[in-house]
Amino acid sequence: MAELVVRSPGLLTTVQDGGRFGHQHLGVPVAGAMDAVSYRVANAVVGNPPSSAALEVTLVGPEIEFRHTVRFALSGARFAVELDGAAVPPDAPMVAEAGQRLAFGARARGARAYLAVAGGIDVPSVLGSRATHLGSRTGGFEGRALRAGDVLPIGSAEPHRAPSGGPLPLPFPDGGVRVRIVLGPHDAHFEPGVVEAFLTTRYFVTPQSDRMGYRLRGAPLPRRTDRQLLSMATPAGAVQVPPRGEPILLMADRQTAGGYPRMGTVISADLPLAGQIAPGDWIEFEACDQATALRALVGLERALLALEAGA
Repeated sequence: MAELVVRSPGLLTTVQDGGRFGHQHLGVPVAGAMDAVSYRVANAVVGNPPSSAALEVTLVGPEIEFRHTVRFALSGARFAVELDGAAVPPDAPMVAEAGQRLAFGARARGARAYLAVAGGIDVPSVLGSRATHLGSRTGGFEGRALRAGDVLPIGSAEPHRAPSGGPLPLPFPDGGVRVRIVLGPHDAHFEPGVVEAFLTTRYFVTPQSDRMGYRLRGAPLPRRTDRQLLSMATPAGAVQVPPRGEPILLMADRQTAGGYPRMGTVISADLPLAGQIAPGDWIEFEACDQATALRALVGLERALLALEAGA
């Protein structure tokens, strides 16, 4: 079996896949890639099934040694990456020979990159997924971020077929991003004018943010009452508002339920953009309706399926 070795882990490198769906009613978080589009692109480029496990690299990248000849690809945030000193382009199939090292350098745009290897990262599946959920230490490699010296097995690769679609038009954030949001369902829990203030404020991602959610600094969103609601399911992209009025944008490692009122939910097609912002970056919200959200998601899925058709 082919393997790769982590020589330096970077800031936060984890094994992720499409997420651990189907168990939220039991309190099991979904986890999975923060930028599902870049994750799927990387897998498509090397010929993997869309749900194959890959490495998610956050802000500061690792150094990886390949123990065997491996086909790989990088997608997502733009880093300066070299394979034994030779530049590695994004979104392109590459071959690493046994003993070669992949080293991440300076980050240019975006926050998270995805390293896919042909055959996928072959860690054990937990409840149908290899995704790492850091809070519960579930899945991935021992339920944790990677460390120097970790040896990861690689699965058996299928014969490679080049992707048939063109590159996806995903604009990586350069300091911030504007995303669309479907407002509600708790408008009545906020003071008059709060929704307008929310839609006209540039919020900044605070250092207290993580894969569970982004804590946002900007115009506070005062509530009519501090009374909590009955807990309800929390989808990815939900914007919760705690009693202090500072919104939280829930992301991949979010809890499965919560009782804070919600200002709205970022549409699925724009969540990958949110997954590419870092602490200190800004985010703005633009209201849209459900029909617009659905059209955007259908367009994105069609582009991804066209890309994956050749994989």
